[in-house]
Amino acid sequence: MRIVTLFFLTGVLFASCEKDISVNLHQQVDKLVVEGKIESGRYPQVVLTRSLDYFSRIDPAQLLNSFVHGAVVTVSNGSKTITLKEYAGNAGGGTPLFFYSADSMQLGNAFRGEVNMTYTLKIVADNKSYEAVTTIPPITLLLDDMFWQKARSKEDSTKARLIVRIIDPPDLGNYARYFTKRNREPYYPGLNSVINDELTNGTTFDMGVDAGVDRNKKIDFEASGYFERGDTVTLKFCNIDKATYDFWRTLDFAFSSTGNPFSSPTQILSNVSGALGYWGGYTVQHKTIIIPK
Repeated sequence: MRIVTLFFLTGVLFASCEKDISVNLHQQVDKLVVEGKIESGRYPQVVLTRSLDYFSRIDPAQLLNSFVHGAVVTVSNGSKTITLKEYAGNAGGGTPLFFYSADSMQLGNAFRGEVNMTYTLKIVADNKSYEAVTTIPPITLLLDDMFWQKARSKEDSTKARLIVRIIDPPDLGNYARYFTKRNREPYYPGLNSVINDELTNGTTFDMGVDAGVDRNKKIDFEASGYFERGDTVTLKFCNIDKATYDFWRTLDFAFSSTGNPFSSPTQILSNVSGALGYWGGYTVQHKTIIIPK
C-alpha cells in the first residue's frame, strides 16, 4: 500500500505549484526475520536477521549488521531437544552468512530430519521468545521423470526448457517447492518456486520448470527461465507443508511484483509467532540431466 500511496503523492506534488506538501513516512520498528529449514536427512539450519526499513539505503555493512548473534535456538522432534550453535559461513561471492545449526562437537546428541516427523523451533533473542512448528511430509508429489525441449524461438536456438513429470496421488492438499542447480552453481529457487495440486489432483502431469535465479542480482525476466544447451542441470524437488507453501507463495508474488504500482499489496504469511519469515520442513528428491549442445 505504501508504494501506491507514494506514487500518488508524487503525482500530486508535481501537479501543484500552489502549496508545499510534506510527507511524513513513519519509521517502522525492526522485527526478527527467521529463515529456518530442516530437510530430510540433514540437520536443521536457521538464519536470523532484523528487518530493514523499506526506504532505508541498503549496503553491505547494513546487511552484515542485520544478523542476530547470541540467540538461543532450539529444535525439538517431540522426544529430543537440541540447542543449535552459531556458525559463520559464506553465502557465495564473498558475502558473509551467519547461521545456527547442530553443534559439530556434539553430533551424537543431534538429529537429522525424518519424513513424517514434526519439529518445533524455539528462539530467544533480545529477551523475546518466538516459536514455530513444521512437519517434513511424505513424498506425495512424486518426481517421476525429467527431460528438456528446445526453445521455440529461432533467436533462442542455444536455449532449452526443462520439463518434469509429476505423479500426484488422489488425496488433495499436496505442496512442493523446487530449486535448480546449473553446472557448478549453487541451488537457486525459481521466481515462482512453489506448486500445489489444486488443478492436477490425482493425475500424472508434465510441468515446465524455470531456471532458478539469484535474487541478490539483477534479473533478466525474459531470459531467466531458460537453460543453455550443454548445461548439466540438477533439480531439487521438495514436498512441503501448507504453511511453508503459503510463505513462499506470497513472498514469490511480492518479489515478482516489486516496483509495479498497479499490483495488489501482498501480506507475507509467516508461520513464526511474533516474527517475520518461516520454519519449514522439506522432503527432498533429486534428478540430474545433461542438456546436449
